[in-house]
Amino acid sequence: MDIVHRIGVKDATTEDVYAALTTIEGLAGWWTTDTTGDAEVGGVIAFRFIPGGFDMKVKELVPGKAVLWEVVEGPPEWLGTEVSFELKQEGEYAIVLFEHRGWADQVEFMYHCSTKWASYLLSLKQLVETGKGAPAPYDVMISDWH
Repeated sequence: MDIVHRIGVKDATTEDVYAALTTIEGLAGWWTTDTTGDAEVGGVIAFRFIPGGFDMKVKELVPGKAVLWEVVEGPPEWLGTEVSFELKQEGEYAIVLFEHRGWADQVEFMYHCSTKWASYLLSLKQLVETGKGAPAPYDVMISDWH
């Protein structure tokens, strides 16, 4: 089972979006301010949120085109899943095709994560378009799970 989303970032290049996905500073600007680690291939990035967090191993980086991570630490439902960002240019828009793939079951937590991924992808769009995103802890709290 997979979570999938698509966003278009206006007046941006795929390289602009790629920078926000592949640097600790960029990731902290749209996903969570508590982001640390090594964003290079083979490195592990630690993302921390109010209720906890997870670690992603960087599996693949194709400049301006693709980012692939594997969840190596975190909630049981996330372990072994992959998070990918495919990038392409369509005129004045940098298109992001997002997937969080490999969920074993469509559990209630997956519904929550799908909504949160959508909100964070809008934060990514906002960061690249305006210079300021809405990362955790400044994101929209959608439930008691944050």
